[in-house]
Amino acid sequence: MITVVIADDQAMVRAGFAALLDGEPDLQVLGQAADGREAVALVRERRPDVVLMDIRMPVLDGLAASRELLSGGGYRPTIVVLTTFDLDDYVYEALRAGVSGFLLKGATPAALAEAVRVAAAGDALLSPSVTRRMIARFATRRPPPARERARLAGLTVRERDVLRLIARGLSNTEVATDLVIAEETVKSHVGRLFAKLGLRDRAQAVVFAYESGLVSPGG
Repeated sequence: MITVVIADDQAMVRAGFAALLDGEPDLQVLGQAADGREAVALVRERRPDVVLMDIRMPVLDGLAASRELLSGGGYRPTIVVLTTFDLDDYVYEALRAGVSGFLLKGATPAALAEAVRVAAAGDALLSPSVTRRMIARFATRRPPPARERARLAGLTVRERDVLRLIARGLSNTEVATDLVIAEETVKSHVGRLFAKLGLRDRAQAVVFAYESGLVSPGG
């Protein structure tokens, strides 16, 4: 069973999402929050697998709430931010902070449920084409900083290959097929490169790949 907390300042959105998710046999909503501060407290109390976090809320916005939940050690939930616009600098900053992806509020019921499952599994990028387009728009506004280039230099050739494919939105299974290696080998490479770069998940990996100059829009 995948457990979920929903944070959104619109009661109808919260209720609608909760009804849809609770109707799935493998998903369970543990609670709802109307603002970021309430969300932080509720998530820390209930410890869900996935948090659906509206990016713009009163008291404490979704970006600040996500940063608070993902900072430090110990329990850190998987967070998917909810937004009205896919090209949103708040969403980009949330991805840099460690959220696992974003979902448009107009998503279909099937897309909502699948997004929660993908986020919980962690082996594929949520909404890969949209996420890559959004990251490419914001990440390439400035030259790669020296610190990012130095971190990139610490990867092996194979780890760079894997990171490039992750940045294209490929799942572990797809990376294994592309490189003609076992999926378990891909998982090992992913784990090592995440540890070397201090990355939390695939969304952060895509951000790093663009910010470091490893990949570029259209590349």
